[in-house]
Amino acid sequence: MPVSDAILTQILGQLEAMQVAQQTMQAKLDSLNIQNVPTSPLEPTPVQGIPTLATPSAPFTPTKSTTPSGISLPPASGGITVSPPSTPLRATLASAPPAVGRMTGSLTDKEREKLLYPGRVNLTTYPDQHGIAPHPLHWGAAAASERGPVICSRLPSSIKQRNAIGAHSGSYSIYRALSIAMGTLSPTHKPDYSNTQPPVDIPPNPTWSDPSKIVSFDPWGHLVPSVFRKEIEELGLDVRPSIAVTKAHLKMSELDDAARRGELTVDGSIVTRSQPLKNVDGSLSDAEPGVEVYVSKAAVEPVWYLPGVAERFGISESLLRRALFEDTGGMYPELITRPDVKVFLPPIGGLTVYIFGNPAFMSDESKELTLRVHDECNGSDVFGSDICTCKPYLTYAIEECIKGAQKGGVGVVVYFRKEGRALGEVTKYLVYNLRKRAGDSADKYFKSTEMIAGVKDMRFQALMPDILHWLGIKKVDKMVSMSDMKYDAIVKSGIPIWKRYDIPDHLIPPDSRVEIDAKIAAGYFSSGKQVTEADLVKTVGRTWEETEH
Repeated sequence: MPVSDAILTQILGQLEAMQVAQQTMQAKLDSLNIQNVPTSPLEPTPVQGIPTLATPSAPFTPTKSTTPSGISLPPASGGITVSPPSTPLRATLASAPPAVGRMTGSLTDKEREKLLYPGRVNLTTYPDQHGIAPHPLHWGAAAASERGPVICSRLPSSIKQRNAIGAHSGSYSIYRALSIAMGTLSPTHKPDYSNTQPPVDIPPNPTWSDPSKIVSFDPWGHLVPSVFRKEIEELGLDVRPSIAVTKAHLKMSELDDAARRGELTVDGSIVTRSQPLKNVDGSLSDAEPGVEVYVSKAAVEPVWYLPGVAERFGISESLLRRALFEDTGGMYPELITRPDVKVFLPPIGGLTVYIFGNPAFMSDESKELTLRVHDECNGSDVFGSDICTCKPYLTYAIEECIKGAQKGGVGVVVYFRKEGRALGEVTKYLVYNLRKRAGDSADKYFKSTEMIAGVKDMRFQALMPDILHWLGIKKVDKMVSMSDMKYDAIVKSGIPIWKRYDIPDHLIPPDSRVEIDAKIAAGYFSSGKQVTEADLVKTVGRTWEETEH
């Protein structure tokens, strides 16, 4: 008798459930076999003859065990309810003096490894594992105390209460790991956040408690030392800021030039005259010193609320988790084994916000707001490469933001670390090579990227509007951008845009005409020139031979 698909599915489900049960039992058996672990398999195992956290006489700065707990899969059915532990952990993070150079002395690297990581290597954790009690975290709660802190630390004081996957600092977490391995950083170093509070007020607004508005970072990230003081100081949990707010002065040669041309006004408030320049011998120069621009700014690290991110992209949370696990080389097994943990700190770049004028005006609908959302382009933004319009677009937008602020409004530039349309600089340069060798015409612009990357753009602007909601922005009067993806994402998120305008034609470098015409023909916004597909073959960039001198 033929076996139906339903029966096969049922059998497969039963086999998977048996596998889950077997792995769960194996993990619990492993935890019973660990010696000298009175409370949890998460605690490090002492190694005879090697100093540990428990031995004050250790010759080096106290270090932690970063071993995760044992392995078992979550139950095949049934929900998981996470509650706070019955007895709060009151262990404090050890604050140690800076390590001097690499760990030296009589210890070998193997002994140092045992000192840093005395327990066995465990690859992941599971919801039903003994000792696991994630600190409550309710994304979208109205108050910080109700929402709870984001805890991803694997320090002994926090590892059992971790409620987030990943590590702080995004891609820079790799450099932290290197510093620990080299002995230049104590893994138990406790940051001193005295005098680090924001000098600019970014207060809570209703979108902070709307789980559909902010899903890509922690809206309380800049207030962590104050709103989670109890968790840090009394409970000893390793809770860290993921946003920092500060003030600064911008000094750009393009703004100096604009001021000399009379296009920027020195008002003594937003735009000020720079200090006199100095000659080589140290004497004061008679040369025009240029201008400086006063700004407020915020650096934001990504903290993803996975259900919200999945919903934003129109996919299931399970598919999102599987893709993140598989296509990061399996870096984060807990994406699969910890469905109860809903927050993930991805190893990607964050963003920076630059505010021109009074930050309080961002949420004041009576004030005119000028906006530029800019995605990183190191080659143009920093080094002035003329194959694209990124730098002239950015500097033009900054000037527009300054002018708007000087008229009583406020300007905002958001700078995302999405190099090369989030394809990366290596891919971008490969595309450049293909374009220059195959004939750099506008009709091949997007096709060249697709031939190498498989897609013409991976920035996917669905998460971008979160930062605007965090800032309290309710409408955009002027948007300096020709990107329909950015425009559509902002408007779809509930923020209307009253006017948009593109880069003036005279600011477009000749070699980047290929990019601009290709974008206009593809449907990007243009207030002037219209380009058809038939016109694209006529727009050609210069060859390498023209750049060889």
